[in-house]
Amino acid sequence: MRLALRDRVVECEEGRPLLMGIVNANPDSFSDAARLATLEDQVAHALAQVRAGADIIDVGGESGVTYTGPTAEEVEIGRVLPLVRALVAADVTVSVDTFKPAVAAAALEAGAAMVNDVSGLADPELARLCARSGAALVVMHTRAAPKQAHFPAYTDVVGDVESFLREAMARARAEGVRNDQLVVDPGPDFAKRPGESVEVLRALGRLRALGRPVLAAVSRKYFLGAVTGRPPDERLGASVAAALWAAREGAAILRVHDVAEVADALAVDRVLRGEAEVPEVDDGDDGLKWIREGS
Repeated sequence: MRLALRDRVVECEEGRPLLMGIVNANPDSFSDAARLATLEDQVAHALAQVRAGADIIDVGGESGVTYTGPTAEEVEIGRVLPLVRALVAADVTVSVDTFKPAVAAAALEAGAAMVNDVSGLADPELARLCARSGAALVVMHTRAAPKQAHFPAYTDVVGDVESFLREAMARARAEGVRNDQLVVDPGPDFAKRPGESVEVLRALGRLRALGRPVLAAVSRKYFLGAVTGRPPDERLGASVAAALWAAREGAAILRVHDVAEVADALAVDRVLRGEAEVPEVDDGDDGLKWIREGS
């Protein structure tokens, strides 16, 4: 399956999901244990994720928490634009996590290759921006307005996700977005209780029938806390397990905070499944065998 990211086209391979690293340039992300307060720190963190295996860096300037109000457009632009510019200059493929057209327009002008919209395409201008620029567009399922808590009484949450995404993709195409620019996201935790998020993720294989790459944003999510009883900064093991599950069920993109750990898990999983061989190693490299004192 082909995915267009402006002038770059990638082939989404079965069992080899792209990794989307996360860099938050806002001060109130619910999931970040450490705040990246300076542009230098944000760029360094992003480049470390690229070295660890990230194919895309998702830059966000506003937290999705519902206990604070929306961030002013000019504030959000001020947070993300310097980071987008710096990463594009470093030849990094950048996604911007926003539902505001003004923010998306500024990021696209700076060279971003994807708009990750968590509003469910509430504003069709986002689709028009992607149509004009050739950037990819992530359409996500949600029945809540951005920054608002709302939990509908679903009779069939998986069916609702499927029908919503079909309709959102149709609206995007009507605004000129090509099919190869579209990515779908079932939206775990967005307008869903933990059990509903799990139900939707169990049905990822069914969502592949939509014919577009599926993005699985499962890292440090609330449903993992419900399962494990752990706060966001202690959900590494749960996040890796969820990422592996999503990859096995056909997710084409994994949005993760812990790129190196997920990349390692995927590499081991491929070897154990017989899809890759154990790399040749130097038997004299003691660093792969044990930890020496003082090292």
